[in-house]
Amino acid sequence: MIALATEVPPGDVERLRAQFPALCRRVNGHLLAYLDNAASAQQPAAVIDAIADYSRNHHSNVHRGVHTLSQEATALYEGARGKVRGFINAASEREIIFVRGTTEAINLVANTLGRTRLQPGDEIVISWLEHHANIVPWQLLCEQTGARLRVVPIDRRGVVDFDAYRALLGPRTKIVSLAHVSNALGTVLPIGEFIAEARDRGIATVVDGAQAVPHQRIDVQALGCDFYAFSGHKMYGPTGIGVLYGREAVLATLPPWQGGGDMILTVSFERTTYNSLPWRFEAGTPNIAGAVGLGAAIDWLAEVGMERIAAHEAELLAYATARLLTIPGLTIIGTAPDKASLVSFTVDGIHPHDLGTVLDAEGVAVRTGHHCAMPVMEFFDLPATARTSFALYNTRAEIEQLHAALTRAIGMLR
Repeated sequence: MIALATEVPPGDVERLRAQFPALCRRVNGHLLAYLDNAASAQQPAAVIDAIADYSRNHHSNVHRGVHTLSQEATALYEGARGKVRGFINAASEREIIFVRGTTEAINLVANTLGRTRLQPGDEIVISWLEHHANIVPWQLLCEQTGARLRVVPIDRRGVVDFDAYRALLGPRTKIVSLAHVSNALGTVLPIGEFIAEARDRGIATVVDGAQAVPHQRIDVQALGCDFYAFSGHKMYGPTGIGVLYGREAVLATLPPWQGGGDMILTVSFERTTYNSLPWRFEAGTPNIAGAVGLGAAIDWLAEVGMERIAAHEAELLAYATARLLTIPGLTIIGTAPDKASLVSFTVDGIHPHDLGTVLDAEGVAVRTGHHCAMPVMEFFDLPATARTSFALYNTRAEIEQLHAALTRAIGMLR
């Protein structure tokens, strides 16, 4: 087994797991096997404690306050921004915008960059793999501007056709927005190559990194993208907090999306002057506790080590894939050669929702449905899949628990 540790001896995964209170639960009489991490990962005690400490001792509104609690809250909030900057190697804290999550981040880009730069007949390029959060905002933008949405095809493995992508890029292409990792299939795009092709043509690039950030080290400067979006709850942090990274040279040209407090310098009935980056894009009271929790999650991940996490999850993915393929009638959906740590599958003659219900009775938590990626389901002519997704705290024993529960579920449902 791949070694993992924070303050614990290398290799002691059980002590690592003990830092996650939810993993000690029993569900329907069984020890919980939490295999739904692509939807939301569990939170370690370090994150829970950081949020509780803020709420107990430092809670106040941020910025402009002269009293002690406000200054403490501001230091914690802006300190979290600095941690995010380092975590993804952004050039400046001015490039880090706090949002509710990946969905809001993409909507922010669509409503600032998109509305100011698109004309009727311009084009936005996405892929067939995208989550609804990277489809619907662009559809809305096309309706509002007269632009056109172009979609890069995938093959039966779930691999995005790079040659078709290059062929779609033309003089009217203004924005490319792609998932770094597919939440439905686990496909990992060679996103740097896709970004480089667009940048060579002067096309703005947006990356949905929600499924990538928990599993690999991200360097936005090395990638060269204009925007990179991700969510705290995928990476062991709280819900309701996320990040939009934007290259400062691009952000500085964009108008605000929302108006209100904190995004302004002066307001009169005649005119308003806007705040500097990044606060221009953070209207209203922010999710201060969420930012504190996200900062704690980043500290915790740094202690564990992203390389260790990637190696452990790669081993789990290989083991789970091999074990699931021993089950008669089970088909894995998404067989790209480069995948992140999830497996989507179907079982002949059994609806995924029924599988998920029976697995829950055995204490195994998986996700079933279309995974907010209905075009993917349409491509494979499926109503849904079951999806098991792994995190740094999962083990081979849990995969064996999944295998045994699936075997019993199939026997029951057939």
